[in-house]
Parts: sequence; structure tokens; C-alpha cells
Amino acid sequence: MNNRRAFIVGLKSTEISSKEQLFLKKYKPWGIILFTRNIKNLNQTKKLTAKIRNIFNDKKYPIMIDQEGGRVSRLENIISFENLTSDFFGKKYVKNKKDFDIYFKIFIDKTSYLLKELGININSVPVLDLRISGSSKIIGNRSFSRDPNIVSKIGDICIQTYKENSIGTIIKHIPGHGLAKVDSHFSTPYINKSLQYLLKNDFKAFKNKNSFFAMTGHLIFNQIDKVNTVTHSRKMINIIRKKIGFKNLLISDDLSMKSLKKGLKINTIDTFKAGCNLALHCNGKLKEMEIVGKNSPLVSKFIIKKTSQFYNILR
Repeated sequence: MNNRRAFIVGLKSTEISSKEQLFLKKYKPWGIILFTRNIKNLNQTKKLTAKIRNIFNDKKYPIMIDQEGGRVSRLENIISFENLTSDFFGKKYVKNKKDFDIYFKIFIDKTSYLLKELGININSVPVLDLRISGSSKIIGNRSFSRDPNIVSKIGDICIQTYKENSIGTIIKHIPGHGLAKVDSHFSTPYINKSLQYLLKNDFKAFKNKNSFFAMTGHLIFNQIDKVNTVTHSRKMINIIRKKIGFKNLLISDDLSMKSLKKGLKINTIDTFKAGCNLALHCNGKLKEMEIVGKNSPLVSKFIIKKTSQFYNILR
């Protein structure tokens, strides 16, 4: 663990190329993230994750995925979760809590079983962004509710149920992407709300969550930091740590997203300067991966400690 670097990368296809293998051995990323492009079927995916872990000689090596259900379903080549959106579960929670408890547990139990079969031990859920009318559709039905109290309660259930199933969770997009009018994959969202308002609303949904991991959003809160996105803002990271109360590992959102303007090298360096623990790069482009790898530090004692705590839930 000591010789790994504090970043996470994606792979290009369903098998590890010889160049990717050399990259992984040289730069030793903390973890790998898989996408639909990496997943053809059960046997192929199990071979892929086994090979990744053989490279690092670590049976618990962090391999993650965005398997929310609904339209964010990286396992679509294996099974469909198209109708099981966060919005579906949020409405069920309000209408019939007893039914919600049954359906949501089954959904997480079955998802966890499949992830473990595939060799994946971290799921990038729950989405704790609020669903706000008039905002970008990038969140939409990926959100449980407009009500931060409902989002928070379902988030706690989600985190705990996955943990009971030996799967780590990544709450996102801390401290709240719901007010964004544009999609941060393509441009920078600006939010013009006071800290007092945000603490009672968008930020509230993320407060005191017992998830091993959280993913920052690439958006700017004008009244707190006019220049930097959350990922690159010491002020915002300080709020996440002290006012929202997140104590574990902070992962940046994808550094190849267009919301970030400074170039990949500076974006990587600034991610760590601001206080994020791990940098995420997703598109599988080797030249970009090398820039992130070269500019990511070795894992800190804090990362090693928190990773060890995460490993303790795995079985």
C-alpha cells in the first residue's frame, strides 16, 4: 500500500492492454474504476478484475463502479436496472415506508451480490444531490427527493445496507450538485446561494454521513469561493470537513470533465492542494493517465488508515 499513488483511473476496454499493464505497475494507482466499455459479460469481467488484483498482489484492491440504477447503470450489458431510479425509491419512501424498506433492501442486496461476483468492492452511490426544478437534467431522477431530510435518511440506509453487504460507498456529489443549471461534464456550474441557505438545504443532505468515500462536485459556489470549483477550493473542502462533517476519503470527480479549465497537470496538482485525498480520471486515455499519475503523490498515512478500515468490511 505504501508505494501506491493517490489516484484512480479507468481502463480503455474489456481487457488490460500491455501498455496499461506497464502503466499500472509503474504508477501504482490506489484504485481502478470500471465503466460499461469494460464490461461485456460475467466471465470476462471476473477475469478482468482478477487480473487487476494480480498486478497489485492484493485480493482487496479497490475496484469501483457507478452502478446507481436507472440511466446510470454500467452493468447494462449484463442486467437492466432501467426502472429502478433513485426517484422511484424516493417516492416509495414517502408513499409506503414498509414497501420501501423491502424493495430498497432487495435492490441493494442483489446489486451487491452481483458486484461481488464480478470482483467489484466499491459502488459510487448514493447520489445525495437534491432534485430541483429548473436545474440541469444531469441529476434529475438520479436524486431521491427535493427534501434534504428524505435524501439524508435514504442515504444513511443505502450506505449502511451496502456496508452490511461488504461494499464500500461513495456519496456524491459533495456538497451538492442539485442547483446546477448546466452539466459539469461540459461547462462550469455557478451557484449563487448563501452558505446559510446551503447548510439548511443542499449541504444538509450530506451531513455526518458514515460512508468510506465521498466524491466532490466540479461546481463553483459564488458566495463562498468565486474562483475555484469545490474540487479545487480549500474553503469548500474546509466546509465539507468541518460543517458537513465528512471525515473519510475525499475523491475528486473526473478530472477530464470540461468544468475544470486549467489543464490536466494543474487540475491534478490543485486537487491535492485543496485537500482532496484521491484524484479520479475516467476516460482511459493513456497519455492523460500518465499526466495524472506523474502529478499524484504517494498515498498518505491518512489514506492508508482509511483504506485499512474499508478493507475490514470486506469478506
